[in-house]
Amino acid sequence: MELRQLRYFVTVAEELHFGRAAERLLIGQPAVSQQIRRLERELKVDLFDRTPRTVRLTPAGEAFVPAARAVLTAEDAARTVAADLAAGRLGTFRLGTITGLGERLDRILDAFEQHSPGLRVELVALPVKERLAQLADGRLDAAFVRGSIGPDSTEVRHLPLWQDELVAAVPGRHPLAQQPSLSLSDLAELPLRLTERRNHPALVDLVLDGCHRAGFEPIPGPTSSTLQDTLAAIGSGTPMWTVVYAANARMMRIPRVAFVPFAPPGLALPTALAIRRGVGAAPTASAGLDLLLSACRTPLTSNDQDS
Repeated sequence: MELRQLRYFVTVAEELHFGRAAERLLIGQPAVSQQIRRLERELKVDLFDRTPRTVRLTPAGEAFVPAARAVLTAEDAARTVAADLAAGRLGTFRLGTITGLGERLDRILDAFEQHSPGLRVELVALPVKERLAQLADGRLDAAFVRGSIGPDSTEVRHLPLWQDELVAAVPGRHPLAQQPSLSLSDLAELPLRLTERRNHPALVDLVLDGCHRAGFEPIPGPTSSTLQDTLAAIGSGTPMWTVVYAANARMMRIPRVAFVPFAPPGLALPTALAIRRGVGAAPTASAGLDLLLSACRTPLTSNDQDS
C-alpha cells in the first residue's frame, strides 16, 4: 500500500468521479484508475461500484475512508515537523495549565529548554470545561486537571501524576501563625475566604467537606476574584483564613501572611494530565508529550523546592 494510492482513493471518494479526481490530482485519469485497482487487489475488496455513469463507494470503501484520511493527516503532520526541523524550529506544544504548579512548572519548562529547545511551550489558562473541550478538538496538546477524575471519554484520557498539598494562609501576627501545623478545627472561629465554587469546584468542595468532617460549618468570609486580593486582605491583619497550594506558598514571600501546613492527613487534590486519544499520531504533540511526562514524573528534590 502506497501513500499516493491512499491519496488517490480519498480524492475519488470525495469527488465520486475519476475524471474530476484526476483533475484535482493533476494527473491522467488512467493513472488514477490503475492505482485504485492496485489498492483494491492488495486489500482484496472492491472500494467503488463503477458504472458507465456513476461511481459509488461500496460499504468497504466507506469504512476505509476514515482510516485512509488518518494516514494522510499523519503524513502531513510528519512533513510539517520535518520542514520545521530543517528550518531550525520544531513547532509549538500547547499545554493547558493550572494555578499552583510552583516549582513543577519550572521543572517542565527547563526540560523543554534543555532537551527540545526548538519546541516552544505555549501555556494556556482556561476554566476546566473549556480546557478539556480544547484538548478534545485539538487546540491543546495536553492539559493539567485537578480534583476527582471522572471516567475517560472517547476523546480524552487521564494520566494520574501527583497529589497537590494545601496549606492554610492566616494573618502573620495571629497566634495560629506560630503553630507548626494546624487541624481544620483550629480554624473554626475564623471566617473562611474562598473563591466562588464555579471557579474551582474541586478545591471548594475539598475544603468544605474537610470542615464538615472536622465537625463545624465554616464562617463564610467575603469572596474575591483573585488569590492576590485574598492574601492582601489576610495580610491586613483581619482574622480570616484561606488555603493555598503548598507549591505556591513555597514561592511566596509575604511577611504579613503565614502559610501553615495542615496536620496529617492534611488536604490535597489529585492532579492528572489529560491527553487526547491518538495524540501519538501528531509527531510534534507526541514528542512534547513524552518530554512533559518525563518532567512530571521526575520526583522533586529539595533543591527544586528551595529554589
